[in-house]
Amino acid sequence: MVRRSLVHEYALVIYAGSLLAVLMTWPTLRYPLHTLPQDLADPARQAWQVAWAGHILVTDPIRLWHSNAYYPVALSFGFGDSLLGYAPFAMIGDGPTAAVLRYNILFVAAHALLAIGAYALVRQLGARPIGAAVAGVAFAYAPWRLAQEGHLDVISAGGIPLALAMLARGHGWSMRYGFRPERRHVGWAAAGWAVATWQISLGFSLGMPFAYVLAMILLVLLVASVIHGTRHNGKTSLHRFLRGKHDSLLGWRLVATDTLGASIFAGVGLLIAVPYALVPDVGARLEEIRFFSPPLRGLLIGPAESRVWGASHVVPRSTLGWAAEMSLLPGFVLYALALAGLVFSIWRLRHRILLFLGLTVAVVLTLGTNFFGGRWTYLPLLGSFPASFDLRIPGRMMLWVTLILAILAAGAVDDFVRRAEHLAAQRVPPWPGPWMRTAMLTPLVLVGLEGWNATAHPVVPAQPAAMRTVTGPMLVLPTAEISDQMVQLWSTSRFESMANGGGTFAGARQNELRTRVATFPDAASIQYLRSIGISTVLLLRDEVAGTQWERARDLPVETLGIERQDLPDAVVFKLSRAATAEPPSNGPGTNPSQQPSPGTSLGPPGTNPGQQPAPGINPGQQPPAPGTNPGQQQPLPGGTTPGQPTLGTTTPGLGQQPPTPTTPGVVQAAG
Repeated sequence: MVRRSLVHEYALVIYAGSLLAVLMTWPTLRYPLHTLPQDLADPARQAWQVAWAGHILVTDPIRLWHSNAYYPVALSFGFGDSLLGYAPFAMIGDGPTAAVLRYNILFVAAHALLAIGAYALVRQLGARPIGAAVAGVAFAYAPWRLAQEGHLDVISAGGIPLALAMLARGHGWSMRYGFRPERRHVGWAAAGWAVATWQISLGFSLGMPFAYVLAMILLVLLVASVIHGTRHNGKTSLHRFLRGKHDSLLGWRLVATDTLGASIFAGVGLLIAVPYALVPDVGARLEEIRFFSPPLRGLLIGPAESRVWGASHVVPRSTLGWAAEMSLLPGFVLYALALAGLVFSIWRLRHRILLFLGLTVAVVLTLGTNFFGGRWTYLPLLGSFPASFDLRIPGRMMLWVTLILAILAAGAVDDFVRRAEHLAAQRVPPWPGPWMRTAMLTPLVLVGLEGWNATAHPVVPAQPAAMRTVTGPMLVLPTAEISDQMVQLWSTSRFESMANGGGTFAGARQNELRTRVATFPDAASIQYLRSIGISTVLLLRDEVAGTQWERARDLPVETLGIERQDLPDAVVFKLSRAATAEPPSNGPGTNPSQQPSPGTSLGPPGTNPGQQPAPGINPGQQPPAPGTNPGQQQPLPGGTTPGQPTLGTTTPGLGQQPPTPTTPGVVQAAG
């Protein structure tokens, strides 16, 4: 029994999918302790996110949403997709090295799950293994995904097709054979709802569209059950429903499983959504949706990270407003196979028509406001959620476009295989020759080739020794949008409270912080830091060269009422607290409810700490300043290499960050 399970079809798929993920993401696992894929911005912050969730759920679960970063802002763990479903993996190991290793392993595993999930779904729909394999590879390694390699939350979509496959199997349904009551299995349906619940725990940017799809499936099941029930008289139908006979559509066990599974899915989603809903909203999210809405030609343009199409598409890519989120090519081979699948396919004609309609809807949603302004499409469905749900980038709906294209392509490949087998059956002996076997594998090789990556893997800077000894609440200098995300990663040794933090939704507050401390150490900046409860400033010697804090390494501070301690790699400034200062608390054992709301303007004593930013200030990510050319990617200052930012500098071309109109020169993260 054990031996058979080790060579079962899906066991072989897991082996092949895992090996393919290692190869297609290479060199991620070449130096998994020392590098991160794509850049040192969002991956560093997301490695911190996963580590924080695992750490705090073991030590102090009540503080989950009040992270150690962005001090003293509350609910700071809700600034972007939480990746909460990965928390169990973070309960093993601590520190930045463990966080980097964990991130790289999850990164590769997420790619493997994409291929395995898509294979399982298309196989359940009725395709042969070769067709399902083509669909799985095309879905997991579509060229447009290469631009998202720095966003683990976007890569972590494999649970979507896997959950749909399990639910379809549990209900005994396939697209090729319809409902087969004798194949129903409550266990598979329950597993499908469990995977779906885990998927939404990773984030709402992919979770909300998935929730809409599940709701639509439940509605179709309800209507189908009603129609099925009208074929029998009421008493007989009720009797068959209660007895769970195979000639009924679902039976009470599946109905109970679906009801309970959907309730748990919705309950977990609502529970996670509560802190997100409490994060102050921004009034510019509609402008952000318009800015990030891709044109139709974006579906034919490959990203810069594609080894096949990156160099050849430089010119058309330069015409896009924000190329990193608008280079949405799913693969020309996939397009060709899907087009062939509309004509020659194992799927029935009505199914091909439905798939085409679904593809049209998915493309329209992907275009965002570029389809009749999005008034009847993206905006009412996904544009009304709070900005913290991170649904401002319509291009990520390409997930559904790619999945439908993969299903159509699998139908065409399977029809080709069927015809090849028919020709082989006429041979003596009846076995396909080497050329025929090669021809059947050609589509698989071609879709894999288009997913060949040229992703950068910059080396993670070593953690400063002072980060392991200095206590908080603290501010680490230099502070900038990019460098703060690395500081968050460095904080995973002790998770000390600190004002540093990168990302999207605390942008206005972090910009104010950086402006107010630009002249540190002086009386004004020290007074401001005391007013927000910062007791220590840690200045990293190796990182401040060329920044406004370079002179602070050698300035005397005796007249400022603070203490200075020189360490080999840092300078520690101890700020004496004023007698009247009562800083908000964000440390272990404190009451996070007494903290100011996230995104509020924290000024010096005498100001109103609850005052909201002035109109026009966008705490989140914003489109480029008026008058600039959004199609031009800005060069990195100082000649730095993409993916290897200099700490303490702002790099508009890195981390997928559009310029901010209200604060020129400051960059906000797009992911």
